[in-house]
Order: sequence, then C-alpha cells, then structure tokens
Amino acid sequence: MNPNKVLWEKGDFTQIARTMRESGENLVAQLGITQGLDVLDLGCGDGTTALPAARRGAIVLGVDIARNLVEAGNSRARAEALSTCTFQEGDATDLSELDDHRFDLVVSIFGAMFAPKPFEVASEMVRVTRPGGRIIMGNWIPGDPTLVAQILKISSAYTPPPPDGFISPMLWGIESHVIERFGKAGIAQSAISFVKDTFTFNAPYSPAEFVSVFKTYYGPTMNAFEAAETNGKTAELQTELEALFISQNKSADPTTTTVDASFLRVTVQC
Repeated sequence: MNPNKVLWEKGDFTQIARTMRESGENLVAQLGITQGLDVLDLGCGDGTTALPAARRGAIVLGVDIARNLVEAGNSRARAEALSTCTFQEGDATDLSELDDHRFDLVVSIFGAMFAPKPFEVASEMVRVTRPGGRIIMGNWIPGDPTLVAQILKISSAYTPPPPDGFISPMLWGIESHVIERFGKAGIAQSAISFVKDTFTFNAPYSPAEFVSVFKTYYGPTMNAFEAAETNGKTAELQTELEALFISQNKSADPTTTTVDASFLRVTVQC
C-alpha cells in the first residue's frame, strides 16, 4: 500500500483539524471566493478549507489520499446540506481522473506538500487549473520556531532515517524550491508570489492534553512515539513535546491551548 496513505489513515486527523477550523475559515475569507467558482481542495482532510469555500457559494471537490478523511468530509458536507461540496479519494501526484483546466482555483493547505514526487504534484495542480485561474498552497516552513515545524523536527529526531530518495515535504516551505517546481510545470517566476502567514490552533484542553491528541491521532507523531518506545525514549519525547506546547501556548486559561504556527502561503497565477 502507498506509504503516504498508510501514514494519513493511521490516526484520525479530524481530531487535530477541529482545532484548525477558525483559521481555515479566515484563510478562505481572503481568497475571493465567488458564487459558482469551481474549486479543487487537494489534500483536503475532512474539509477545513473545502467546507468554508462551499459555504461561500463555490462548487468544491475535495481530494485526499486518506479514505477515513474523505468519509469524514462527506459526512460533514451532508450534515450541513452542502450539496456543492463533495470529497473523493485521490493522489496529488496523479490526478488523471480529473480533466485538464477544470478548476478556477486549486487550494492545498498543508496537504499536497506531504505527497512524494513534488514535481509531479506541481505539474498536476497546474494541469487541472484553468488559464487565468489560481493555485493557493499553504506549506509549513523548515526550521521555523513555531509549533508545527518544531513538532515535525522533534518527531524526526526519534524516528529512523528516511529511505534513500526521500524528499522532505518541508522543502515546499522554501521559496526557491516552489519556484523550481512550478517552473518545470511551465509557470514563470513572476507569476508566483509568497507571503508568510499564520494558522492558529485553538484547543479546548491543556497543552499536555493537546500533546496526547497528537500522540494518539497524528500519524507523524504516532510514528515518533512508536520508534521512541522501542528505544526506551518515550518519556524524553513526551517531555520535549510538552515543553514545546507549554512554551508556545498563548492562552491565559490553563485548561485551553492557543498556539500559532507560521506557514508559507504560495499564490500561483496560471
């Protein structure tokens, strides 16, 4: 089975996504969504940005590699009677089931960046976007001091080295790599713009409890704890992550967590 599919079906990312809803709404509000706009949300999870786009009148297709997240997204759309929002399984490296130039807007917020074969990902996003349309990506930034980059950095220190040929998803957070990848897909550098943005996680539990949620439901963190357990380092990993969450928590209420995470927002004009 596709290792990426295994990773994202391993836990239940909906538990993390629940803490990201407000920022998802805020981001979509900035995208100029209009009635009838054809939108592809790639690596959509359970609809953190897909559903807000549909609420604004867009016709949205959410594509994700994880079957459980596709099911959760369709369930959320049905619960809101959003008939213009549907979810299906798919791989960001091969969208051959989707027609050329189908979408006015392709959105991928912390989604397609995790797919292997980044040049194929960029090529497929460009192929399915209409001339004059846009691609919007949100990508975590390597080495950034804020939450998610640090979670992934800490987790990687406890897991075995990646296989030969592995390309870090974090390279999508470096402007020169983004320019190179879309350049190979026929996009001029002048058509690509960048801004550093912030996603805020709002969790109704303490930082230590939030760590437990990641430990239980977030694939990369689950893998890190499994590897740490075999090496007798579970307590060290737990301590390190709790210290991170506590130090970055902005909430004055010890029973809740509010943490910012910086990301690179990429806009591609096709």
